[in-house]
Amino acid sequence: MTPTRSSILAALAVAVGLVSWLVVRAYYSSLPALPIVGPISLVLLAGFEMMYGFSVRSRLRNPGNRPLEPLFVAKLAVLAKASSHAAAIIAGLYGGFLVYTLSKLGSPRVNDDSRASGLSVVASLALVGAALFLEYSCRVPRDPDDRGR
Repeated sequence: MTPTRSSILAALAVAVGLVSWLVVRAYYSSLPALPIVGPISLVLLAGFEMMYGFSVRSRLRNPGNRPLEPLFVAKLAVLAKASSHAAAIIAGLYGGFLVYTLSKLGSPRVNDDSRASGLSVVASLALVGAALFLEYSCRVPRDPDDRGR
């Protein structure tokens, strides 16, 4: 498994954002209002991934009395990779919604949707950052002997 590239995540978010904007532009009046709970769940996921990232990083750097199972670290790396891709897609979805609603501000529904989509974009970007940190933390540090090779 190769490390996640930020250019892939950005391209994914932009492509999904464009499609989202086109769909919202065509069907906004028939879409339900955006829930405000979405960003809360994304922030909670980001928080848990950051905590796992700090824990794994410290336990891999100082294995002392609490070593980690290699399979558990591999599962966390896969979770981080999947989370970063999913969060990039979510950021694109809400980003397209945000671009459309920012151009139509004025009515209470549009203002609420704009606020919810803006918070969701920020929360999904926080999840992308936390997932990339967790993925980086799952890398096994090199031995001092391997650095010369």
